[in-house]
Amino acid sequence: MPNPIRGEAELIAGGKSYRLLLTLGALAEIEDGLGLADLSEVGARLKQVRAADLAVVAAALLRGGGHEMTPAEVLRLPCDLGALVAAVSLAFERAGLPQGAGEAGAPPGGARPFPGTTGSPSA
Repeated sequence: MPNPIRGEAELIAGGKSYRLLLTLGALAEIEDGLGLADLSEVGARLKQVRAADLAVVAAALLRGGGHEMTPAEVLRLPCDLGALVAAVSLAFERAGLPQGAGEAGAPPGGARPFPGTTGSPSA
């Protein structure tokens, strides 16, 4: 079971619980995997997210949570897109890093739903 105090989020896929955690290593993987120059570009890139980008981000967060998973394996998880997006959004929120980090007008420490969603798992 994920510990929200530590910043962990949960993804349920195929009846199994997976922990997602935004660690420094996960942030570095996200920057590298998305070809970003630095952390300030993450918010802008996630506004135009593609499925492959979401898989890179989710895989990094899953590895941060202790699951050795590649982006290709994330794409094969038996879960709906809304559940995956909600879990990724929650991991960013619980880390205190909004998806809009680095963009002008982003609320400090506040979270917003992953781009294109309402933030609910059924989005």
